[in-house]
This record gives sequence, structure tokens and C-alpha cells, in this order.
Amino acid sequence: MASPDELARILTAKNALPDEWARAVREVPRGLFVPDLIEVAGEQVSRSTDPAAWAAAVYDDVPITTQVNDGDPVEVGAYRLPTSSSSMPTVMLEMLALLDVRPGQRVLEAGTGTGYNAAWLSHRLGADRVTSVDIDASLVAQAAKNLAAVGFTPHLAVRDAGLGLPARAPYDRLIVTYTVPDIPYAWVEQTPGGRIVAPWGGSFFSHSYAVLDVADGRAAGRFTGWPAFMRTRIGRPHRGYLADFYHRQDTGTPGSTRLSPRAFTSDADALFYVGLALPDAWYLLAEADDDSGEATLWILADDRSSWAAVEYAPGTASYEVDQFGPRRLWDEVENAHQWWTRLGSPTRDRAGITVDHTGQQLWVDDPANTIISPSLSV
Repeated sequence: MASPDELARILTAKNALPDEWARAVREVPRGLFVPDLIEVAGEQVSRSTDPAAWAAAVYDDVPITTQVNDGDPVEVGAYRLPTSSSSMPTVMLEMLALLDVRPGQRVLEAGTGTGYNAAWLSHRLGADRVTSVDIDASLVAQAAKNLAAVGFTPHLAVRDAGLGLPARAPYDRLIVTYTVPDIPYAWVEQTPGGRIVAPWGGSFFSHSYAVLDVADGRAAGRFTGWPAFMRTRIGRPHRGYLADFYHRQDTGTPGSTRLSPRAFTSDADALFYVGLALPDAWYLLAEADDDSGEATLWILADDRSSWAAVEYAPGTASYEVDQFGPRRLWDEVENAHQWWTRLGSPTRDRAGITVDHTGQQLWVDDPANTIISPSLSV
């Protein structure tokens, strides 16, 4: 039967449930933190029409979308952008392990969402030691109700989470539940001697946790994991269907490349470093639907002004390229890839990040070895 105990059983079977979080998983019902209508793997599940399927999804180790398009009405056929969710429980536990939270510590959560993560933290630390902020007033209001339903009253606030909440500082730990392109110095200031864990990256590659320890007004750390979180709403770029970025009447400039788009998109280290040079563009590998093994790699600018398409065919050493707009996006990708190669093709775990009052700096192997990419100058 679907229940918190079933979720705990699933997580235990995956060897993903640490002893220190087991009681929180078993004693905080996830079902009280998600709405009656949810989305799982792109499909809507309704508690009123199929309560068994709803409960099975809620008490499984899956991410659940709880809000799309910032809660605004969505017309039929319109693009549905997920804007809030109940994260996959194994991902939540992975982040909490990186956070290394201990009894007696004070935690700031940036991004309240449903309140489920704040409930776990409240269960373990005590609600008086948990602060959670979110820019969406409707989410905060609902999270407060969800938390009250299980007897927790952490301090919640509606504000840009990038500002933290100085009135409740200092914090020992700061956890972020959305992806950021940089670490605000306000977080460093409010977590003296503590730790910050945040999904980090730009549009091109955002699948990293930045794990930073703070000392003497400066935070430093490295990257790990493979998270997939929603973007910050501050300065959030356009998203939509491919047709919103590419129009058939666009006439591109033809060319060719010897960099295999399939090999490139399967190399996480290359994607990470190229992503440093293209923080304002994203990629989409569209597979052919005829079992030919062919594919088209799209590089799409966030501002929808430029695109590039690279045609992949098996068994070839050269690939057709088409580029449109004021930017030559594939040229930017190739330049960044060559820059990464000149660095010695370092792996992502050799990269580091430092944040101080002057801003964010990236480096390889040692903080003194600052990265300068084709479009990143620090």
C-alpha cells in the first residue's frame, strides 16, 4: 500500500536512506505536500479520478510537478513550463548529504516550493531552526498550510531568495532548491563558517551542485552530482517549443564541422566547460524517428535571436552545419571546445568556484589557476 513506509522501503532498497533521515521520511507524509492534480513523467494524475495511481506516484521515488507556468492558466496546446515541484526523494537526500546538516544547526532554504524539504529539516532540527524563503507568495501560503498540517511552523517569508533573509541570520547551512547561474554574496555573508549547496549552471549546462564552505567572508568549493532543477525566476530565459526558437522561413549560413554532435553531447565534462562560454544558449539533440541513428543537434540562444543546427549521420567524419542570426552559435561551441582541449580536457571535478565581495570566480585544480574561456573573463 502506498504510504510513507512504502517510500522508505523503496529508498532503503536503493541504499539511499541514511539513518539520520529515516524517521523524517517515515513520519512526514509526502501526500500532504502535493496537490490533488499532479504531473509525473509528463502525465497528469488526479487524486479525485484515480486515487490509487495518485498515491502510488506520491510515495514513489519520482519527481512530481506541482505547478506550471508560475501558476498562470495554460491554454490548450501552449508550452507547459514546470515552475515548482516535489523533488525526487533520492535527490533530496543527496543534497542533504552534501549539506552535512547537524542537530543544533540553523538552516536557510532558498526556494520553499511545497514545503516538503522544510518539513524534513524541521523534523530533524526543530522548526525554530529552519527558515525558508520563496519569491512566489502563493507557494509560500500553501507551504505554510502543508507544514501546519504536520505540526511544523518554520519561519517562512516571501522574497527573492537570492537576497537571503538577513533578519534571521546567521545560518550554519544554506540549501538552494532551484538552479542559479551564480552564487549571491548575500548567501556568503549570511552563512559565516557554514556551507552552501546549490544547483549551479547557465542555460547550456546546469547539471552540477556547487558545494561551498564559507570562511573569512569567502566561499570556496567544487562541483559534483547530476541534478536537474528548475531555473531561478530572476532573469529566467525564454523556453518553449523548438518552433518558438526556429522558424522555417529562417535562412541560415551553411558550413561543416568535424566535431561529432553525438560524441559532444555525450561528454559531460565537455558540456560543463563549453557551458561556461555559452551561459545564455542551450542545446537539444533531436533524434530521427526512422531508426536511422541520425540526429540534429540544435543550439538555441535564450533570446531567440540565433540558432545553429548540426546534422549527425552514423559513419561520417564531417557534419553539415547551418547557422542563423547575429551570433554564430556553433562557432562559439567549437571555439569553447578547442579552449577546453587546450586546457588538457579537464574533468568537471577539477573545476572549482570561489565567491567573495568582488563576485564569482572559476578555476581549475587551484584557486590561483583562474579560468578564462572565450566568453568568460574573470
